[in-house]
Amino acid sequence: MTVTVRPLTGAEVGAALGDLAALRIAVFAAYPYLYEGDAAYEAEYLAEYAAAEDAVLVAAFDGARIVGAATAAPMIHQKTEFREPFAARGLDVERLFYFGESVLLPGYRGQGIGHAFFDHREAQAKACGASAACFAAVIRPEDHPARPGGYLPHDAFWTKRGYALVPGLVTELAWKELGEEGESLKPMQYWLRTW
Repeated sequence: MTVTVRPLTGAEVGAALGDLAALRIAVFAAYPYLYEGDAAYEAEYLAEYAAAEDAVLVAAFDGARIVGAATAAPMIHQKTEFREPFAARGLDVERLFYFGESVLLPGYRGQGIGHAFFDHREAQAKACGASAACFAAVIRPEDHPARPGGYLPHDAFWTKRGYALVPGLVTELAWKELGEEGESLKPMQYWLRTW
């Protein structure tokens, strides 16, 4: 299979939001997020994200089909719950880029697409004058009942990319988990890279 990875521009962004919503719902349903997707929420979230100044949406294409995507935007354009842990530590959110989702269908993993997602997002962050980039990953206990046998977190991949877990730099985000009656807060651990 031949997969191409590139940032979307102009009208391509709006045209891809439905595909990105479907990818987020499909990929995040798996452990560790266990997200019970909501198409209306996804449409609102993604439209807001795409409208942020200097945001980038990177897509992986197998032919004309989008099989993966990643987003990034300046932290200053993120919701308060994303920014607050940095501001509370006196860290400058004006020079920080936030990397949102990185979602890829299982059959396309292990081919370097994740690295391409980071390459494009880091390039956008640097072009916009950011001095650091971060992302947040859900915290799950080692003995979580939904954890699949043989599950390996992405920590080694992120470390190889130059990101480090920042102890105590945590936020909470709410989403509806599979089997839950409604949304509940989940702890999200920040990883950070400076250059």
